[in-house]
Formats: sequence, C-alpha cells, structure tokens
Amino acid sequence: MFLPEPPFRHDQPERIGVLLINLGTPAAPTARALRPYLREFLSDRRVIELPRGLWWPILHGVILNTRPRRSAEKYASIWTPEGSPLLTHTQRQARLLAEALRARSPVPILVDYAMRYGAPSVAEVYARLRAQGCTRLLALPLYPQYAASSTASALDALWRVLLKSRNVPEVRTIRHFHDHPGYIAALRQRVEGFWAEHGRPEVLVMSFHGVPRASLEQGDPYHCECHKTARLLAEALGLAPSEYRVAFQSRFGRAEWLQPYTAETLQALGRQRTRRVDVICPGFVADCLETLEEIALEGKAAFLNAGGGEYRYIPALNEHPLWIDALTELVLQHLAGWLPSHWDAGAEAQEAALRQARARALGARD
Repeated sequence: MFLPEPPFRHDQPERIGVLLINLGTPAAPTARALRPYLREFLSDRRVIELPRGLWWPILHGVILNTRPRRSAEKYASIWTPEGSPLLTHTQRQARLLAEALRARSPVPILVDYAMRYGAPSVAEVYARLRAQGCTRLLALPLYPQYAASSTASALDALWRVLLKSRNVPEVRTIRHFHDHPGYIAALRQRVEGFWAEHGRPEVLVMSFHGVPRASLEQGDPYHCECHKTARLLAEALGLAPSEYRVAFQSRFGRAEWLQPYTAETLQALGRQRTRRVDVICPGFVADCLETLEEIALEGKAAFLNAGGGEYRYIPALNEHPLWIDALTELVLQHLAGWLPSHWDAGAEAQEAALRQARARALGARD
C-alpha cells in the first residue's frame, strides 16, 4: 500500500530539496520521554546486530525499565531553555545553510532537517518537502565518518519512505565528508580559536563515537575514516604524534569496541600527571549528550580524579562560520548537474501558468 501523494498542482514549480539528517533526541529530559526514544534507537538492527530472540527480552525486560531514568538525569544536566542542544544546533545549521544557498544558488533550494530517531521524523519532513514541489532530493546524514550504525541507518529511514512512495523523486546521497578540506579547515579553526583564547594544552585528545570492533572486522570503514580525520587535523594544527591521541567513547554492552577507549585514555593521562588536556569530538558536528555530558563532564571527572591537571572541552562545530561554509560547499558539489546556470522567476511563473492552462484545456481541475 503506497502512502498518499501531496495534491498535484500543474502550476507548482519543481524544486531541489536538501535534507539534513541527524541522530535524534528525546522530546524532554524525562524518563517518560526517554522510553520511546530509546525503544526506537535500540530497536534499530543497524545499531544492535543481535538476533531478536536474544535482544528483545533484554531490551524490553531490562533496559527500557532501567535506563530511561538514568539517561533522563544525564539529559537534564545539558538541557537548555531552548531545549535539546542537538535539536537547536541542527535547526540553526539548516537555517544558515538555507541562507548561504540562497546567496549562491541560481535557483531556490528547499532545506530542511530530520532526526533518525524522534521528531521530526524523516517520513514527516520528506512529505513536507514533496508538498513544496521537491522532485530532486539530496540527503545529507550529518556524520562526517561513515558507519553502518549511523550513516546507513539514516539512509534506511529515507529508503523506507521511498519504498512506500508512488511518485519517487530523483535522489542523491552524501556518504561521508571525513576528509573534506572545508570540514578539516573548520575543525582547525575551531581548535586554533579556542587555543587563542585559552592557551594550548599538553595533549589534544580527539574522541570519536565508538562502535563494536566486530563492525571493523566485517568491513565497516568507520575506524579508518576516524583515523584519517585525526591525521589530517593533526597535520593542519602542526601537532607531533606525542601531542595528540585518538580514542573512542560511548561504549555500550560487554563486547569489545574500538580501542583505545576515551575514558581509559583520559585516566592514563591523568595518572601521568599531564598538566592540561583538551578534548575535541570531530565526529559530532553539533553538541549533544555525548559531547556535553559524557566528554565535558564525565571525561573531566575521569581525568581529574586520576591526578590530571587542567581539562577543557572544545565545543563542536555547531554554527561556526567555516563549518557553514564547508556545509554549503559540500552541498553545492553534490548538486552539480542539477543547478542551471540561470534562473528567471518571472519566466518560471509564466511557464507554470501555461502548464495549468493546458491542463485545464484537457479537463484537469487545477
């Protein structure tokens, strides 16, 4: 059964759409809001690759009865008057991208954002774009490094909608941008700007979200792309190998994940009486629970309790101007061939009116 299509109008101009897809966030920092969010997230086969017969009793019998309350406390510690940091930063990025494209594109481009888990859903935003005349769609998961559990999962949500759509648009996707020059330049400027204000650390830790080690062994390129990003950023900053570390955070469950683990790395640096450590999370383009709570708060406690000196978290790219420039350039590169060299709004309106007149002459109602 196909989903209903938006009402067709012969006078509606065709548009290009850009869909940013981020991870997602609960609607509120409460156990009640966390439960459906965690259920959706931890039910994703890309995230948990266990047989349902084994995983379902654990998820529904244990995790969803215990973890929502603990997670809610963590979300409450980073919640802002505007709401979820991830949501507000993603909203701003979409708005700034739309403004930048408006200044550089010869034709209007629709820009919107969706969340893989929670709201607004990919299905909801896709329907909104189609209703505005989107016939060409560029999907951009906001994950610099490709992983099946993040990028592919975000695209799964889009494919599921398309499988139920009767009138499917042209679709392009962006797989990754871990080595994009603009992205690396934005990271470099973020770090250098922070150091200009706060001074330099003894060690810079680059912490990436973790994934099970089995995913690497089964062919996921995530580990390699994280290390390439780290190498390029270190080279851009002029860091010697002794001046930075690469680590992986957010371990879940008992299986081995990509190592070294961020918490253990910070503890080791603390035991070595490192005078100052700065941590940046290049895999997150917007601050969220994993950066503001796990790294900025828990990571600091791990380092200081182990005997370390000063600890600072360098914010994510968020709305940094160089990141918005990089995002704009990335989108324009992937829209090559779709953008005309010239656009005339008046001529488009005349053509739309002519199409409508022809359709009416053939008996159409609109």
